[in-house]
Amino acid sequence: MASIIESGWQYLITHFSDFQLACLGSFFLHESIFFLSGLPFIYLERAGWLSKYKIQTKNNSPAAQEKCITRLILYHFGVNLPVMIFSYPVFTYMGMRSSLPLPSWKVILTQIIFYFILEDFVFYWGHRVLHTKWLYKHVHSVHHEYATPFGLTSEYAHPAEILFLGFATIVGPAITGPHLITLWLWMVLRVLETVEAHCGYHFPWSLSNFLPLYGGADFHDYHHRLLYTKSGNYSSTFTYMDWIFGTDKGYRKLKELKKSGVDEDSKEK
Repeated sequence: MASIIESGWQYLITHFSDFQLACLGSFFLHESIFFLSGLPFIYLERAGWLSKYKIQTKNNSPAAQEKCITRLILYHFGVNLPVMIFSYPVFTYMGMRSSLPLPSWKVILTQIIFYFILEDFVFYWGHRVLHTKWLYKHVHSVHHEYATPFGLTSEYAHPAEILFLGFATIVGPAITGPHLITLWLWMVLRVLETVEAHCGYHFPWSLSNFLPLYGGADFHDYHHRLLYTKSGNYSSTFTYMDWIFGTDKGYRKLKELKKSGVDEDSKEK
């Protein structure tokens, strides 16, 4: 397997420049993973399939879904791609490379774990700041237009928020200067995580059922369907930051009531 990956990587670095791979390659990879993982949830919602796993009974209209897709394409080309291009010198200055040999799996795993921990810490505080009155009204309310989230709403946000919270995702790689393959793997995992958190479904096979402290869709869906002043659950991937600072108390109380047989919707009201 290692030789196959190295052969494929050799082809890429032979036929494309570092700039093309780091900027255009990263953008293409992001778009592919994001839309391929997010679009199925639109069709699940429209067709009513697997509805017993849907967290909220409400559905988004086709017009609302199409609006989300249109805005996403605009933001991705107008914000994400320029950020990738202009941040390229920073990453190369910090040591990012694409040449062989590829890093060992231990190095890749260690760096990605570090990125998840750092991202969660930075994202938590940035997200809490966005829930202050002025910033919520003028910036973060765009993301909360969808009280019933679906996978693609994970990146639906005001351009200022894309830059502000996007910092949490790139700060780890920016300060460590990883190999490009590590950066790509981190990007894929982060996209899949945030799409799952916004998917609107809690399946028996959801990662949150097996991985301690992992938030997942049920944890983040609670954040979307409450008023901004009472939402809590500000973390991105894991739940420990909300637990430490007590911003998940409402969610935990609701889960306890649900276990006791109290109707969840009546308590939210």
